[in-house]
Amino acid sequence: MNPHDMSLNRRAWLARNAGLGAGLVLPSLAPAQGTAWPSKAIRFVVPFAPGGSSEIVARTTAVELGKALGQSVFVDNKPGGAGNVAMQEVARADDQHTLILGHIGTLAVNPYIFDKLPYDPVKDFKPISLLAKVPSLYLVRPDLPVNNLREFIAYAKKNPGRLNYGSAGNGSAGHLAMEYLKMASETFILHVPYRGTSPQLTDLLAGRLDAASVGAPAVMSFIKAGKLRCIATGTTTRIAQLPDVPTVAEQGYPGFEMTQWYGLLAPSSLPAAAIDKLAAAATSAVRQPAATEKLSADAAIAVGGTPAEFARFIAAEQTRWKAVVARAKIKPD
Repeated sequence: MNPHDMSLNRRAWLARNAGLGAGLVLPSLAPAQGTAWPSKAIRFVVPFAPGGSSEIVARTTAVELGKALGQSVFVDNKPGGAGNVAMQEVARADDQHTLILGHIGTLAVNPYIFDKLPYDPVKDFKPISLLAKVPSLYLVRPDLPVNNLREFIAYAKKNPGRLNYGSAGNGSAGHLAMEYLKMASETFILHVPYRGTSPQLTDLLAGRLDAASVGAPAVMSFIKAGKLRCIATGTTTRIAQLPDVPTVAEQGYPGFEMTQWYGLLAPSSLPAAAIDKLAAAATSAVRQPAATEKLSADAAIAVGGTPAEFARFIAAEQTRWKAVVARAKIKPD
């Protein structure tokens, strides 16, 4: 018998004969307590199809987040139901290693366009950190006879019902951005919803769509190549990547602002200690030079911040977009 077996037999004899078996666990046999989080790879769910701004933000964050946490972070695209499918799944995840990319649509719009959601954006999730803001760009096909937003609006009013625009789906950021513009400019442009950014861009690039509003990271390369024309940005000031393109506000609509935003969320079951650790790591991740440079190259703005700050931001956005959804009568697919 080896020494290890002899040691185990001696402990068993002591437990039976010295009254140690009545609920007392020998220290050397006790299970490990307080296992550090995270203890395995983290699944970072993106509730949309690949190819859009959401994936760019998620993958950029995941690389640096993995370094900060000492565990790999892998991105898992899970589209469907305007993001509801993924939100429902992650809300119910109990492995403590599943996170999700929060978005203007899933957190501030879906609650007002769906009669009933399969998740509660407030009760089922804990805000971690606002990761990035993405400028919404207003685009047209290059052969449309307009060079800026003023000309586009004038053309739309002279040709009512003849122009169309595409979006990644009903209630998507692009849908909201165009409806917001239509409300501000009092124009009518037909909406053509797609199932994701990629198929929408395919038709826009092919000239089958007249216009769209898309997050900057997904379209900067096409703008620079002359395959799409950017006629305005939704930001409050011009962006460095497109210094010659004026904002919507500059072109006759003061106070207009439209940006997409993305943040990190965890299921509400994640313990407070893990939330604090994750929030610090997420803020550090998006503010790392490699991440800020990558996001900046795609015209996205790294943010970061505390869970409380992100919670307040979400609440303000919900108030804002509730009014827009009601006025535009936006309904789900």
